[in-house]
Amino acid sequence: MGVLKDKNIFVTGVANRWSIAWAVSEAIMREGGRVAFSYQGETQKTNIQKLLEGIPSVKDAVLVPLDVRDDAQVSKTAQDFLREGVRFDGLVHSIAFAKREELDGLFLDTSREGFLLAQEVSAYSLVQLCREFCPVMNEGASVVAMTYLGSERVVPHYNVMGAAKAALEASVRYLSFDLGNRGIRVNALSAGPVKTASGRAIKGFGDMQRIVGDQAPLKTPLTADEVADVTVCILSHLFRGVTGELIHVDMGYHALGMVLPSSQGGAEDS
Repeated sequence: MGVLKDKNIFVTGVANRWSIAWAVSEAIMREGGRVAFSYQGETQKTNIQKLLEGIPSVKDAVLVPLDVRDDAQVSKTAQDFLREGVRFDGLVHSIAFAKREELDGLFLDTSREGFLLAQEVSAYSLVQLCREFCPVMNEGASVVAMTYLGSERVVPHYNVMGAAKAALEASVRYLSFDLGNRGIRVNALSAGPVKTASGRAIKGFGDMQRIVGDQAPLKTPLTADEVADVTVCILSHLFRGVTGELIHVDMGYHALGMVLPSSQGGAEDS
């Protein structure tokens, strides 16, 4: 298909082979795009290098250290790309973090430190990356931020991350306005529960997957590949008229109100 042929995409948040960001990276490369990866720490760097070894067609992939809590490092990374003449056609923001203890109890008990940390890493980092990387992004470039339904509705134990993702989605709308005159689109993709390392940190995540699978209009489990394919579309020229949007990829679960146990989807013969 090749909808991203010869496009350069900067992908953040690949931690291991279960990361949605890795599924997105594979889909980008399948569609002819080139991926530059950020990593935080040597463990992540090693994980990405091992994953790339399984793709023989990829040679000399760019990996750069990036800690979004270090303003100087983020700025230097963007400036290095600019100095080397590297231009990007897309940026995938798949960064989120909260202390595990903030996800176990009540949202009411969220600490100031835990709240600010989740906001800084999960939401402000998008603003930071867009600002610093704007000079190295081509006109028509696309930014995609990964989010989750817990920003819009109460999901038990998602807690402080729900507030952070809500801030992320609001940031997407404001950034789409600011960057629109430069021809850069900014959208958010709200993925349903997919088995990832970070997802398993949420108490009751397995039950969440089961409930969504049982109640969503499309009665099939959501996969990371399906999320990745939609991300590719948003990054591509096919979505050139879309910005400031929140796009759900969750088998339709977000559209539901109350679903009674006896409810049956689909039309019936009369």
